[in-house]
Amino acid sequence: MPDIVVIQEADRRTLSGFDAVIDVRSPGEFAEDHIAGAVNLPVLDNAERAEVGTIYVQDSRFRARRVGAALIARNVAHHLQTALADKAATFRPLIYCWRGGMRSGAMATILSQIGWRTAVLAGGYKTYRRHVRVRLYESEQALNVVLLAGPTGSGKTEVLQRLAARGVQTIDLEALAEHRGSLFGAVGGAQPSQKMFESRLLAALDGLDPARPIVVEAESSKVGDRMIPPTLWRAMLAAPRVVLEAPPEARARYLIETYADITADRARLDDTLTRLPWQPGKKALEKWRALADAGAFEALAAALIETHYDPAYARGRRRDARAELGVVTLANLSTASLDAAAARVAAMVR
Repeated sequence: MPDIVVIQEADRRTLSGFDAVIDVRSPGEFAEDHIAGAVNLPVLDNAERAEVGTIYVQDSRFRARRVGAALIARNVAHHLQTALADKAATFRPLIYCWRGGMRSGAMATILSQIGWRTAVLAGGYKTYRRHVRVRLYESEQALNVVLLAGPTGSGKTEVLQRLAARGVQTIDLEALAEHRGSLFGAVGGAQPSQKMFESRLLAALDGLDPARPIVVEAESSKVGDRMIPPTLWRAMLAAPRVVLEAPPEARARYLIETYADITADRARLDDTLTRLPWQPGKKALEKWRALADAGAFEALAAALIETHYDPAYARGRRRDARAELGVVTLANLSTASLDAAAARVAAMVR
């Protein structure tokens, strides 16, 4: 029987040496977090894992292992007939489960008997998670970060995307966190778990050259409910800024387009207005709700910009001691204007 290779580290260079990284944990475990780029071929689904665990606790370890082995064999056979059916004899997979135990060992044994040069990650997901913690919480990494700053609605995300298209290194924290970075910023369903956010962030960092500038949108220490880990946050606190500016009326129009999902959901809009981080007062709330009732969302956005977002941004900018590389002023937020702004920011960063 071919030997099963045991891998001790979960760093990017080690993982990149395999044709596939296969997570054999249940779909629920995989959804919470997984190695970036891994595929989920569970040997026990959510219900089967719960069933085996219940038997282990309430009946016997022997019966749990016997029932589990039968389920695993059936599920691995399914994967061999589907997801793995077209793999060549030279296929080199890396297998991992929660702790590198029965589930990954069973899958690896079968794949190695077929003739594939199969490896398992010692310690499984827990080894990988320790690697993430060390990199993002315990390591000092010199990151050449430049912040893209500006008041709400100034097109920062649009410019960041255009910078990436121009070959400038960027990290889109809002995309990784699935949140637009404000009280109105939730995108669709729930955000990824903190662990998943960190996995995405580490994968993004691993794909960049830390010696070259990395443009990151200026954020607070949290994007929605997801905390920016210390390694990156420390770099952001010391980073110089490029500031975008645009007229309030252009920003109001831009916000209505960007947050169309919220203006289309009146109940959600009302709920968000009542959870603003300051107390606007009963009369202000009534006025804003009347604007919403009338479909005057641009006027509503302008009012929020004037009474909250711009004053808050101005206070923060006055207190911010970080260097400014320059200010880019946009006459409007048209495609041409955003393209021109990206070109100017790219020149400043480089």
